[in-house]
Amino acid sequence: MDFPYGVDVNTPSVARMYDSLLGGKDNYPADRAACEALLEHVPSMRELALNNREFLRRAVHTLSSEYGIRQFIDHGSGLPTQENVHEIAQRVDPSSRVVYIDNDPIVRRIGGLLLERNANTAVLEEDMRDTERIFASDPVRRLIDPSEPVAALFVSVLHCIPDSDRPAELIARVADKLPPGSAMVVCQLVSDSPQVRGFVTDFMAEQTQGHWGRVREKSDVTDFCAPLDLVHPGLVEVSTWRPRHDDVPAQQTWEWEEYGGVGFVKR
Repeated sequence: MDFPYGVDVNTPSVARMYDSLLGGKDNYPADRAACEALLEHVPSMRELALNNREFLRRAVHTLSSEYGIRQFIDHGSGLPTQENVHEIAQRVDPSSRVVYIDNDPIVRRIGGLLLERNANTAVLEEDMRDTERIFASDPVRRLIDPSEPVAALFVSVLHCIPDSDRPAELIARVADKLPPGSAMVVCQLVSDSPQVRGFVTDFMAEQTQGHWGRVREKSDVTDFCAPLDLVHPGLVEVSTWRPRHDDVPAQQTWEWEEYGGVGFVKR
């Protein structure tokens, strides 16, 4: 089966797998089958995805309401779902501007259709590793004012980047591009278990035909965040980052976790 926009839907996509875990509808049998196979080995995966989404919402709301940031670049944004970055930010200030970045054509197509009436948002089909192309793109040049603070988001996407592409250097490159007063949100999958790290890394690399990096360790995330002054509570399992009483329940098992935080770029 081929998607009408030229996408092979028989190969699982990280964005569509995430959509499936969140209860979305823009996913296909191959994506759902990959999720079911992973759930047998990491049964907390669905709760982890839900908690990760709640972390994104809290981080964006905090940066908007407490720190006055009105511009967001969401790297590896995935498919639109409920409570997207622009919806959260624009509730605080309708003038807030958001550029979503993803290299999945389905994300661009569906996201573009949903956002076409919102003049302060755009979807850019681009590889999140190509910092120069992203910052030189028409959507970023049109919506992002380089004289005002920006929040760059890397939420649950760095494990899609292999070590050979040096994710720590990616974070540093983006940090260097941001104006004074800018912030970053960074988190990724980690595990203390070498067996879990090895299994998930190998499984996802095979399923996605190489569009994967690896499950890492907490020390790796610390290295990624070297350009940042982290705000309280620092780097943590994300369901514990400024939780609210109505958030989804925490994970019941801890074979892996989403680990990260929010910080302001050091100058």
